[in-house]
Amino acid sequence: MSAGREREPRQSRQRSVASGRGGDGTGGTRGAGRDSGSTSSRAGAPRQAARANTRRATGTPPPGSPPPRKAPPRKATGRATPAQPAVDVHDPDGVRLQKLLAAAGIGSRRTCEALIADGRVEVDGQVVSELGVRIDPTRQTVRVDGERVVLDENRVYLAFNKPLGVVSTMSDERGRPSIADYLGNRGPGGAARLFHVGRLDADTEGLLLLTNDGELANRLAHPAYGVSKTYLAQVPGPVPRDLGRRLRAGIELDDGPVTVDSFRLVDSAPGRALVEVVLHEGRKHVVRRLLAAVGHPVYTLARTDVGPIRLGDLKPGKTRRLTREEIAALYAAAGL
Repeated sequence: MSAGREREPRQSRQRSVASGRGGDGTGGTRGAGRDSGSTSSRAGAPRQAARANTRRATGTPPPGSPPPRKAPPRKATGRATPAQPAVDVHDPDGVRLQKLLAAAGIGSRRTCEALIADGRVEVDGQVVSELGVRIDPTRQTVRVDGERVVLDENRVYLAFNKPLGVVSTMSDERGRPSIADYLGNRGPGGAARLFHVGRLDADTEGLLLLTNDGELANRLAHPAYGVSKTYLAQVPGPVPRDLGRRLRAGIELDDGPVTVDSFRLVDSAPGRALVEVVLHEGRKHVVRRLLAAVGHPVYTLARTDVGPIRLGDLKPGKTRRLTREEIAALYAAAGL
């Protein structure tokens, strides 16, 4: 009897272990789960470590991680590259760059120093970021944020509203009124020898640009550089609707074909019309000959624009200095 009683508990314990139950009905299962998970984790650890090493070596992000952020594109600064070696623009005998920029109206001395430090100033195509750089303003080219800045104080840039009856010369052998009569001490023999950009007939009024910058004057006047000129002409009316199309297609004159950049009717009255003609031709009397060729001879003619420069409300016979922004726009129009 005692032997039987002793075997029964052993059998019960064997059934309990076989069924996976502990004394509370759950403990066996939890223990088995912990043992199984620990064994599996230890077995998979080498594989996980190997995958992590592979990801680090190849730069692959872990599964489930957000996509990597792309770095913003770098801005071109214009600094010298291996293909464009740096050039020393410093002139020991020159003037400090920030002083010249301030004198040109770019801003205060402190503002100009900040522009240089930020790499926004170029001298002869090289970005300058040192405050001690000196340059020669008469021979070196300076740009701020890509726009050319004239630092030579001897350069003159004027807009002039040429009156009727004035010839486009600085002097006239026949004693007719000339441009020099309106310039005072800025004419021949004065402080600056000025050139007129192109010409206007004596019976044509309007905008003339005057400068002692010979290279700019030549480019603005030459048709190869495509700087437009805008004219207002009073002609016999009415103007046919297809006239603009004909002028844009080209009209054959005795010295070759002429095409306009644009044409529009500004105003009309019985028997008369005011039209605007834009072209970049510079031939003599070209606007008058062009409109006469299409049956609309010119009564009056005035030039209102040269490239980005407008005549505005400037009175006949008066001049005004161009602003720094206007001069930069002229250089850009001329490809300088």
